[in-house]
Amino acid sequence: MTDPSAVPPRPRPSDSTPDGIGLLRGRMLIQTRPTLVKRVSEQIAPSLSGLLLCGDTAARTAQRMRRNEGYSGVLLADPACYESTPATEEAPFPENEPDGFFMNDPLEVSLSRQRAAGVTVPISPTGYIQAEDSDALRAAARRMVELGDPSVIFSVPIDVAWLRNEESTKQLISFLQLVPGPKAIMLGGQMDPLSRYAKAVTHLRLLITEVSDAALVRADLAAFGALAAGALFTAFGGSSGLRHIVAPGEKAQTSRKGGGGPTAPHVLHPELMDFYLGDNLADKYGGGPAPICECYACEGRALDIFTSNHAPLPAQATAHNIAVLMSWLRDLRAIPAGIERERWWHNRCLTAVDQYPLVNATLRQPGAFKVPEQLNRWALAAPEATPAAAEAPCIQRTR
Repeated sequence: MTDPSAVPPRPRPSDSTPDGIGLLRGRMLIQTRPTLVKRVSEQIAPSLSGLLLCGDTAARTAQRMRRNEGYSGVLLADPACYESTPATEEAPFPENEPDGFFMNDPLEVSLSRQRAAGVTVPISPTGYIQAEDSDALRAAARRMVELGDPSVIFSVPIDVAWLRNEESTKQLISFLQLVPGPKAIMLGGQMDPLSRYAKAVTHLRLLITEVSDAALVRADLAAFGALAAGALFTAFGGSSGLRHIVAPGEKAQTSRKGGGGPTAPHVLHPELMDFYLGDNLADKYGGGPAPICECYACEGRALDIFTSNHAPLPAQATAHNIAVLMSWLRDLRAIPAGIERERWWHNRCLTAVDQYPLVNATLRQPGAFKVPEQLNRWALAAPEATPAAAEAPCIQRTR
């Protein structure tokens, strides 16, 4: 048995798998906790997607999958140090190792463990970069430049406030442009971070365009928007807690009245392009027939069946969600990269926004479904509009 505390020697950059980055290009991975990996791994499209494990046991799980289970797909293991520890100027990559390794560089130790586990490409164990903490971001970027290994993904878990205005976005871009190799942007904030600032989606698109090999992970709808804009790869959170980051020390907010955990799985409504708790979805369609889903997992089942967390409903909901995401990914990848792909995504968002009043009218409930703010922002972000033009205080929707 492998000793989990053993630190293997770090391979030289020239020893790294040369095609690892190439394998990631154009993919949308599914990000998941190691405890749920079996539920997810059977649903993804191996030629278009892959797995991004998240948490302190991610590397150990990846190693088991490679050695014991023969998993050969694209596989990343994010240590997710940002979930518990902020980055600082003195420690942009926080110490997260067992006692006895305090003299080792946390970055080197983590990368060595990931390589030994057989990941496709290792990811830096960056701490959470608070809003306006340019010192921590600068320290992390400088350390990655010193590392000088373009086969390492630089994880950049930032508070979404970095995208609030043009000045902070340009500062972020300038730091990331210094770092060779892939940069995986992760957005932090409560609920839906990209809905917090009016120009956040516009600035995210600018970031993806201006920073070479930029990726977006820990995302929801933005995973498709970023991929359409030319991101190296993206990752869609397989559960609600993995679709953004909650800053260390904060408790995740929820829209569920009365608090407490969800009593049913989250279900993706394909027409409305948003997730709803299964029991909530069933309540909304209580007065009329629910939509029939033709994804390969549902095969004609109605969307109102996922009413509790009793087996097998959570696994069936996960299968449905990923099946829908994979169908969207196939459609996106069938479009030539560039402006045509962005237009496809923009039109899809416009169509979804237009469905809300139609669905509400059918149910005779004017406020049954409300357009998510992020979806509205993507619908307003026409690809023909340059970032400079989108700075106007009022963006008119064109039809």
